[in-house]
Amino acid sequence: MKSNPMQTVLRIRHIPQRSCIACRETKNKRDLIRLVRTPDAVEVDINGKKSGRGAYLCPVRECWDTGLKGNRLEYTLQTKINAENRKVLVEYGNSLPEKRKPKYER
Repeated sequence: MKSNPMQTVLRIRHIPQRSCIACRETKNKRDLIRLVRTPDAVEVDINGKKSGRGAYLCPVRECWDTGLKGNRLEYTLQTKINAENRKVLVEYGNSLPEKRKPKYER
């Protein structure tokens, strides 16, 4: 039987969705920065491929400040973050842009 070109359906590729632990917005996995718990410390996972429990933050300073404030990140990763490791994460967050784009412009 011949295939009918009118019945050919383009397959839409699935894009994984993740939530930012600070602002709780759901976004594409590639649009967020992954933090991963390793045996030594909590690290920034640029590629999103490291093994271990992970958490996601938006690539803006506001979300990093909120995520690192208190114990939100520690609760999500189920670990304690020491002062030295927290300092490294804060420095990385300070290198990010300050504000995010408005969701709807008038």
